[in-house]
Amino acid sequence: MSVHSHQLSDWLPTTKKEMALRGWEELDVILFSGDAYVDHPSFGAAVIGRCLEAAGYRVAIVPQPDWHGDYRDFKKLGRPRLFFGISPGCMDSMVNKYTANRRLRSEDAYSPDGRHDCRPEYPTIVYTKILKSLFPDVPVVLGGIEASMRRLTHYDYWQDRLRPCILHDSGADLIIYGMGEKAIVELARLLSDGQSIQSVRDMPQTVYLSRAADIPGGIVESDIVLNSHEQCLRDKKAEASNYRYIEEESNKKHARRLLQQTGEWYTVVNPPYPPMSTPELDATYALPYTRLPHPKYKGKRIPAYDMIKHSVNIHRGCFGGCAFCTISAHQGKFITSRSKESILREVRQIAELDDFRGYLSDLGGPSANMYGMGGKNPQACDRCKRPSCIHPAICPNLNTDHSALLDIYHAVDSLPFIKKSFIGSGVRYDLLLHHSSDEQTNASARAYTRELICHHVSGRLKVAPEHTNDRVLRYMRKPSFRLFEEFKRLFDQLNEREQLRQQIIPYFISSHPGCHAEDMAELAAITKRLDFHLEQVQDFTPTPMTISTETWYTGYDPYTLEEVFSARSQQEKLAQRQFFFWYQPGERQKIERELRKMGRPDLIRRLYGDRGYAPPSSAHQHQSPTTTYPNGNHRKPQRGEAQSRNVGRRHRDHR
Repeated sequence: MSVHSHQLSDWLPTTKKEMALRGWEELDVILFSGDAYVDHPSFGAAVIGRCLEAAGYRVAIVPQPDWHGDYRDFKKLGRPRLFFGISPGCMDSMVNKYTANRRLRSEDAYSPDGRHDCRPEYPTIVYTKILKSLFPDVPVVLGGIEASMRRLTHYDYWQDRLRPCILHDSGADLIIYGMGEKAIVELARLLSDGQSIQSVRDMPQTVYLSRAADIPGGIVESDIVLNSHEQCLRDKKAEASNYRYIEEESNKKHARRLLQQTGEWYTVVNPPYPPMSTPELDATYALPYTRLPHPKYKGKRIPAYDMIKHSVNIHRGCFGGCAFCTISAHQGKFITSRSKESILREVRQIAELDDFRGYLSDLGGPSANMYGMGGKNPQACDRCKRPSCIHPAICPNLNTDHSALLDIYHAVDSLPFIKKSFIGSGVRYDLLLHHSSDEQTNASARAYTRELICHHVSGRLKVAPEHTNDRVLRYMRKPSFRLFEEFKRLFDQLNEREQLRQQIIPYFISSHPGCHAEDMAELAAITKRLDFHLEQVQDFTPTPMTISTETWYTGYDPYTLEEVFSARSQQEKLAQRQFFFWYQPGERQKIERELRKMGRPDLIRRLYGDRGYAPPSSAHQHQSPTTTYPNGNHRKPQRGEAQSRNVGRRHRDHR
């Protein structure tokens, strides 16, 4: 399959000329996207556009419009019959652009050739203001992760302040939060039937602004009324306490309506649609995507597309509930798995690509090994409000059987054109090591572990212990580090037995709430004992609407309202991060000095041996820090890895 085997009209139109190829003179919906247009089911604007098209609506996409000058990109397709939709991108625009240290990333993964000048900061706000100035009477509907995660008062790390619901800052009419396929089609139907955008008030999974007197049914006992924006500005504890309720309602099957006052207006968050069924999810993957970038990008590289074009996303949702992650807040914790037939159909489509050589880069999802898992007793799940099904312990109601996933692997690998399928998504080793009361489930976990390590590792297996300190791990909602050590022993044993030369690549985070410099020093000593020279590392980046971010900003645990320490200043954050690179000659002197200050000479010995504990010589003191390491300057891989890691976690199905 190549661009040459398609006609221009096979993509959703992006220009008047492409509209004419379809015989269209008017559009029902125009989508503005902060990403390049890749017609693929991992790119949100394409999915939303294809869902509307399948429902019979005429829809076009304007990717990465020029927001300078005369706004011609915003005017070129005219006025839509129903509404403008804004999808700012598969990632939050600020996470996509800047590192945790507020430095420009090496590239924008969702722009041609990785260019940084193709989208503004906060495109949701910028695009809406332009459209409202040009077409003030046309509804503007927000979607995607940027708007979804800013649907209530939230902390913005890049501006270092609390901001209200993004409807206030943008002037848009409505937010569709989370995964938007059902909601976008229903909204189009309502507006097509003659309803005004101001009358769309009871539709699930939407957010709107209303005066108290106009809230449908009024404020009732079943509603959750959060602390107001003004209260949160005055009192950080009020902001922290909101997020317990926000998270709980995001993870319930039967959520309640959320209300938050800002000035004279209330932000009203309607409960979400139920998770998609398997046939519904299959249907979105069966839409007629070309699976290719639009021809306008011929000769240009789109990094995010290169990463996923030979991969298959096999399920949606994640019940891990990691405190720093946005996946459950956006996709929900309940897993919807695609059918085997749907997955195999997509694998066959990938095999038709001109550059496919028989190797699938990933057969995974938000977490690689949650496929087919859910509650044994669905009624118990109906009442549950736990943010995680596996922390602080694996729920006894959770079915952790890996048999269905093994069946998928075997079915894919039996296809004659597949040489190897790799698992590029992160693996939850706590699920693999869990001892269930059901021996068949335990046997499937053992079989899966062998299958994974012996047949699906492309030289390096990614896992995410995130830290070594159990106290910090509790704040992260991650399992004890001893489970990682147990998994590593299994990994090493299987590699030795099968004579494989594979590496396990652990991810770690510094400066997470609850983490002190001494905890990072311990992490360095422990990972040194395990013979790791860490490369895949990340300084904690506060992103909107996560529990970790609210803890970092407010200084309080949203669930207990107990005070929590966080490294907030640049100096504190760098002091923690330096311990990742204890093995770099240029870092040693600073690390030894810091460890003496904190009274931990034992850690100097553990890192550098007895010779390392001697006072540094004058020659050492004046040694210039080196900047060339085995993998290049450590800051550059850290920056690039932080971005690719966010892409890996967030590119899958974010609308």
